[in-house]
Amino acid sequence: MIVVGVGVGPGMLTEEGIKAIRKASVIYGAKRALELAKDYITCEAKTIKDYKSFHLLPADAVVLSTGDPMFSGLGKFAGENDFVIPGISSMQVACSRTRVNLTNLCAITAHGRDFEPAKAELIRELKNGRNIFLLPEETFGSPEVAEILKELGMEAELYICENLGYPEERIAKGTPENPPIPKTTLYGLLVVQKR
Repeated sequence: MIVVGVGVGPGMLTEEGIKAIRKASVIYGAKRALELAKDYITCEAKTIKDYKSFHLLPADAVVLSTGDPMFSGLGKFAGENDFVIPGISSMQVACSRTRVNLTNLCAITAHGRDFEPAKAELIRELKNGRNIFLLPEETFGSPEVAEILKELGMEAELYICENLGYPEERIAKGTPENPPIPKTTLYGLLVVQKR
């Protein structure tokens, strides 16, 4: 199986990903991933309904993952003999748009899981002087991160990054005292410490 990252938004597919999609005999993916790759699909495309059965897909299948498969994507389901093609992630686009260097950035995801481990990691990495890119959860997003920053006495800029790559892209900047509020539930939160 080949897992292809289709990027976070339109026009963010790599040449390697496009070649794999064009050569595929069958493609699987979520509705959004299939939509992002539709111009290159020349075979049967099926919506993945059950991610627990991922390992039962045909060996020659191409599976589309939004963003980058190895950043909170479908790459975690890839087996030893599967091949993963990277995509442009929300983290990369958010850093490009805000001009934040990736070299001192820690990626954390709370999306779709218990947020307590993500919260502990966030606090640890902030204390280590790292900037953070967080894929939040409904109950653990910009207001909660702002409170943590205030409790730690840290100054930082917070950026909400929504719908990256789409016409309705929105990046809102704030502080721990006045955090940006998302308009959607799916967004990235960038925390840039002031030094």
